[in-house]
Amino acid sequence: MTLNFGRDPQPRPESVVKHPQQWQARKKEPASEPENEGHMDANKLTTKSRDAYSAAVRNALTNGNPNVEAVHLLHAMLITPENTVGPLLESIDADPRTIDAEAEKAIKKLPAAAGSSVSQPQLSGAVARVLADAETRAEKLGDTYIATEHFLIALAAIDSEAKKILVAQGATEQALTKAFQDARGSKRVTSEGQEGTASALEQYGYDMTAAAREGKLDPVIGRDQEIRRVVQVLARRTKNNPVLIGEPGVGKTAVVEGLAQRIVAGDVPDSLRGRRLISLDLGGMVAGAKYRGEFEERLKSVLQEIKDAEGQIVTFIDEIHTVIGAGATGDSSMDAGNMLKPMLARGELRLIGATTLDEYRENIEKDPAFERRFQQVYVGEPSVEDTIAILRGLRERYEAHHKVAITDQALVAAATLSHRYITGRKLPDKAIDLIDESASRLRMEIDSSPVEIDELRRKVDRLTMEQMALEKESDTATQERLARLNSELADTQETLRGLEQRWESEKQDLNRVGEIRSEIDAKRSEADRAQRDGDLGRASEILYGEIPALEKELAKADEAEKNAKPMVSEEVTAQDIAEVVAAWTGIPVGKMLQGESEKLLHMEEYLGKRLIGQSEAVVAVSDAVRRSRAGISDPNKPTGSFLFLGPTGVGKTELAKSLADFLFDDEQSMVRIDMSEYSEKHTVARLVGAPPGYIGYEEGGQLTEAVRRRPYSVILLDEVEKAHPEVFDILLQVLDDGRLTDGQGRTVDFRNTILILTSNMGSQYLADQTLSEDDKRQAVMGVVRSSFKPEFLNRLDEIVMFKPLSQEELTRIVSIQLGRLNKRMADRRISVAVTPAAQEWLGLMGFDPVYGARPLRRLIQSTIEDQLARAVLSGRLHEGDDVVFEVSADGEGLQILESGLSGEGAVAGTGDEFTDRRDEMAHVGGDGFHVAGDGSGDDVVEGEIVEE
Repeated sequence: MTLNFGRDPQPRPESVVKHPQQWQARKKEPASEPENEGHMDANKLTTKSRDAYSAAVRNALTNGNPNVEAVHLLHAMLITPENTVGPLLESIDADPRTIDAEAEKAIKKLPAAAGSSVSQPQLSGAVARVLADAETRAEKLGDTYIATEHFLIALAAIDSEAKKILVAQGATEQALTKAFQDARGSKRVTSEGQEGTASALEQYGYDMTAAAREGKLDPVIGRDQEIRRVVQVLARRTKNNPVLIGEPGVGKTAVVEGLAQRIVAGDVPDSLRGRRLISLDLGGMVAGAKYRGEFEERLKSVLQEIKDAEGQIVTFIDEIHTVIGAGATGDSSMDAGNMLKPMLARGELRLIGATTLDEYRENIEKDPAFERRFQQVYVGEPSVEDTIAILRGLRERYEAHHKVAITDQALVAAATLSHRYITGRKLPDKAIDLIDESASRLRMEIDSSPVEIDELRRKVDRLTMEQMALEKESDTATQERLARLNSELADTQETLRGLEQRWESEKQDLNRVGEIRSEIDAKRSEADRAQRDGDLGRASEILYGEIPALEKELAKADEAEKNAKPMVSEEVTAQDIAEVVAAWTGIPVGKMLQGESEKLLHMEEYLGKRLIGQSEAVVAVSDAVRRSRAGISDPNKPTGSFLFLGPTGVGKTELAKSLADFLFDDEQSMVRIDMSEYSEKHTVARLVGAPPGYIGYEEGGQLTEAVRRRPYSVILLDEVEKAHPEVFDILLQVLDDGRLTDGQGRTVDFRNTILILTSNMGSQYLADQTLSEDDKRQAVMGVVRSSFKPEFLNRLDEIVMFKPLSQEELTRIVSIQLGRLNKRMADRRISVAVTPAAQEWLGLMGFDPVYGARPLRRLIQSTIEDQLARAVLSGRLHEGDDVVFEVSADGEGLQILESGLSGEGAVAGTGDEFTDRRDEMAHVGGDGFHVAGDGSGDDVVEGEIVEE
C-alpha cells in the first residue's frame, strides 16, 4: 500500500513516484529494525518536512537511484527554501554549505539503475529508521507534528552516510538536541505550518508595534481620550485588560493602532515604554487543528511565550467575543475564554479586546467570571466635524496609494453626504470608504482610455466595417459613398492619433504626479524612523531638503496640468464623492448637489404634468419638500408628512407616485401599505415586527423592513382611517423624531422618507355643490378632528384637500392615459391617437362625480384597448401601423378612422346617453360642452407619454 505526497511541482508524465504510506522497512531488510516503524502517520509531518521528503524522492528519481537514502533527505532539507535546519547547524558552528556539498558528493557515488525500479524508488532501511526515530523524538518532546529539526537529529543518530557527514562537521546527536531545545525553549510544534524553532507568537500573532515602526499603520486622529483610558487600564496591577466597545466602524481597532504608534514614539508611561503590541489570530489557531487538544496546545504555547516575556508583550484580540467557546469540542468546557481567565486575573496577560455592543451583551456578559476581568472603554461615533479632521489626516496616505489628488471639498462632502444619506453604517468608516472608492474610480479612469478616445475608436471600427462592405460594390452611387467614407475615416483616424498621443503624454504626467506623492509619503515615513533611531542629521536632511524639493516639483507639475486642461482630471472632487453615494444608495447625483435647487423651483410644473386639477395639493407638497431640502425645516423629522383627503379617483395615489418619481427618479421608490389590513389590535405589531418569543420575530416589520431596505422612499399609508387607533401611536415618533424602533430593537431612520396618508373621510362634503370652499374645508376638518387625536394631526406638515375633477380636467387626463397606452404599444411600434372629438367624447362618457377618473380608465379599456387586441390577434394590425380613433357616426362609441383596417368600433352606451351626458355636464361643470377640431380626423390627439 503506497501514498503519493503530491508535492512534486513538476511531475513527470511517464512515471509516478510512489512511496510507503507507513514508515516501515521492506520485508527483506534485517529483522533487527525497530518494531514501531510501521505506525507513523504521514499527516503528522509539517509542511516543510513533507516538502523535504518529496524533494528527497525527486532527487533519487533524478539521479537514477533505486532507493531513497539518508543523504537524499539531508540534501533536500538543506536546499528547501527558508529552511530552519541551516540556522540550527550554524548555532553549533557547523557549516551548512559544506555539509550540503558533502551530501551531493555522496549522492553521486550511489549506484544508478534503469527501468521500473528507478520510476518507483523505495525507502532504504536507513531512511525508514530515521523517520521512525524522528517520530519518537517528536512525541517525547511533546510536539504534535514532526519538523525538519526532528529529521536532522534523527539523521545524526541513525547509522548512515548522512550521519558520518554530520558528525564530521561536529553536528552530533547530543549537540543538535541541546541546540534545538535551547533555541525553542517552551515552544511546541502544534501545527503543520510551524517548525521546531519557530515562535508560536510569531505564527499566530501580528506585531503592531513593528508595523507602526515601519510606517504601515494609518495615522490616528481624535482618539486621545480613548487611548489615554486604555493606557490607564493597562497600567493597573491586576485586571489590567481594557475592552473597547462600540458600533462597527467607529474606530475601535484604530485606537489600538494609535496606542502602537505611541509606544513606538515613546509617548507612553514607563510601564508601556518599549513594549510589543501583538494582535492574536484566534482563527489561525483553530484552523487546521484536527485532533483533540491541538488547539489548546497552540494557545498554551502562545500564552507561555507571553508569560516568559515577563510583561514585555501586550496582546490584542479583535472580536474578543469569539474567545467564548473557541476551540471547545463536544461537551468540553475548556474553551479559549476559560484558559485565559487565570492569567487575566493575575495580571500576567495584559490583553486589549475589541467588540461591538451587541456581541458584548450576547457573549461576554453571559460569562460574569470572564467579564469582571475586563474594564470597559466605550468608543463612540465621531461627529461630522471630527470625521473631516480624521479624513484630512488620512488624505496623504490615500493620495500616495491611489496616486491621485483629493480636494478638501471632497473630504467635507464625504463626511456630510455619508452622514446624511448612508444611515446604516457609522462614521468615520463610511466616509473613509467613500474617499477610498472615489479615488479608486478615478485611478481606474486614468489607467483606461478617456471617453473621447473610446468613442473615436468605436467610430473607426464602424467606418472600417462599412468600408469593407462598400468595396465589394461597383455602382457609381456606392463608389461616391465609399469616397466620402474614406475621407471621413482618414479624418477620424488622424483625430484619434492626435488624441492618443496627447493622452499618452498626459498619462505620463499624471503617473509622475502620483509617483511624487508616493515618494513624499515614503520620505515622511523614513524621516519618522530616523528621528526614532536618533539619526537627526538624516531626519533634517529629509525634512528640510528632500521633501521640500519633491513638494516644489509636485506643485509645478500640478500647475502645468491645470493649465493644460487635461482630458481626465486627477483630482477627487465633491462631484466624484456624490457619484459614489449615488451608486451606493440609488439617489441620483443631481439630487445632492446644486442641480437639485433648480429642479425644486420647478417642482409644481413637473408634478402638474401628471396630476390634473389639483394645483392646491401640488403647491402644498412642493413647499414642504423645498423647506426640507433647503435645510429650513427640522432635519430630524421626515422630509414631509401629509394627510391627503378627498373622494376616490381624484389623484391622491397618483400624486404619491409622481412625488416618488420626482424625488428619486424611480416610481418604485414608493412603499405602499394598505391600512385596512391593520384594523385589528393584534395586527398593529406587523408594522414594526413581532416581539421576541412570538412567531415571525426574525422576519421584521412590514413598515420598518421596507424603510431599512429603501431608506429614501415615499411611504403611502392608504385608507388610513380604517387602521386601528394604536397605529397612530406608533406613527407619533416617526412624525416627530424621524425614527422608529422595530421588534428587534434596531432603530430605523425615517428622516429621508416622505410620509403620505390618504383618506376618504368627509369626501361627501367636497362633492356637495351647495357648499362654499370654506364650508367644505370646515366640514371635512370636523370629521378629521373627530377621528384622529390632536397630537397626531399636530405633527403633520400639511393636511391637503383634493377637490372633485371637472369634465374639462377629465378630458385633459385622456391624453395622459393615451400616452401610457402608447408606451405599452411601443414594443410593437404601433401608434394610437384619437381625434379631438373622440377625446372629448371619452372625457364626457368617462366622467362620474362620485368615482373620479377611474371610470375613464375602464372606458378606454373597453372602447380602444379591446379593439386593438382583436385587430392584433386577427392580423389586421401590423407593426409600424398608426391607429386613429374617432367617434362613430351614431355617437354610440369609437371606431378606427385610418390604418388600412376595416374593423368596427366597439359600442359603449347609446347615442341618447351621449346627448344626455352632455346636457348633464353643462349643468354640473358649468362650462358647457365644447368640441375641439372638426371631427374629420385631421386633428388628432396622440397623448403625452409619461412615466407610469
